Amino acid sequence: MKGIFVYSEDIVVTKQLLNIGRSLADVLQVTVTALALNETDTAGLIARGAEKVIALSGSNPWVESYAESIAECIAKENPLLVIVGGTMRGKDVAARIAAWHSRGLVNSAMSIEVVAGELETKRMLYGGLAVCTEELSEGCIVTIDPRTYEEATTDSLRNGEVVSCTAKSNDAVLVGGVCPIVRERADLANAEKIICVGRGLSSQSDMKLVEDLAEKIGAEIGCSRSIAEDYHWLPTESYIGLSGQKVKPQLYLSIGISGQVQHIVGARDARVIVAIDKNEKAPIFSAADYGIVGDLYEIVPKLIEKLGK
Repeated sequence: MKGIFVYSEDIVVTKQLLNIGRSLADVLQVTVTALALNETDTAGLIARGAEKVIALSGSNPWVESYAESIAECIAKENPLLVIVGGTMRGKDVAARIAAWHSRGLVNSAMSIEVVAGELETKRMLYGGLAVCTEELSEGCIVTIDPRTYEEATTDSLRNGEVVSCTAKSNDAVLVGGVCPIVRERADLANAEKIICVGRGLSSQSDMKLVEDLAEKIGAEIGCSRSIAEDYHWLPTESYIGLSGQKVKPQLYLSIGISGQVQHIVGARDARVIVAIDKNEKAPIFSAADYGIVGDLYEIVPKLIEKLGK
């Protein structure tokens, strides 16, 4: 029976994809097959919703070299839908699979649903100005960005089949060396609380005010693009938006940011958005759950004072 196929080179993302994969499979009454690059992870994937796990192993450390083998595994399963983790490496593999199988490809889907018996995705267009809804053809490949879904819950009583497979490596391109990115600050993508500052801040010395507030609530500090790229007050990996970081914290506190759509795209998935800005017509208030209209130089010190008590 045709089913749902799930793959990511990151096992944590695979567990997230099994959440939506299992939900869709239950509605369509089909099975879920997951592909793992590490045999030790297979039992955990079965417990999280897969009926079958393919353990692909090989000697090449670069998962991109296994794209053809992954495509062959998918061809044997002949699934209704292929869900791939939307990491940079995952999207590379997804594009190759789509080309080999002449299948449609939807990148960075926000959601997948069954509507009138058909699979539909939603994704952002034009920098977040529009939402595109697409009906999927059979065998379509869809990439979903990390943390779009929570990890699937574990059921230790689930049973499933584990199949081992040796990957054929494409060694046409060799990697001579890897230089890791040295981050000056914490990874905002995994932060639970974020304070984000914009051009409402008058000078770099006023960052001390934001740092004091961040310390009180245990938050990381991010910024709008102009703060990082024009003023250079914070490193470039700190800015949040369409061409910067996309974050999903529990709390997102915006200070002195007008909230243009390019910025909101990076923060829209926060569970709670709180905005502080003196312009009551600032677009940020349309996206915020709570808004405070006023001068940040009056409001932030009062917040710090209250939190200190």
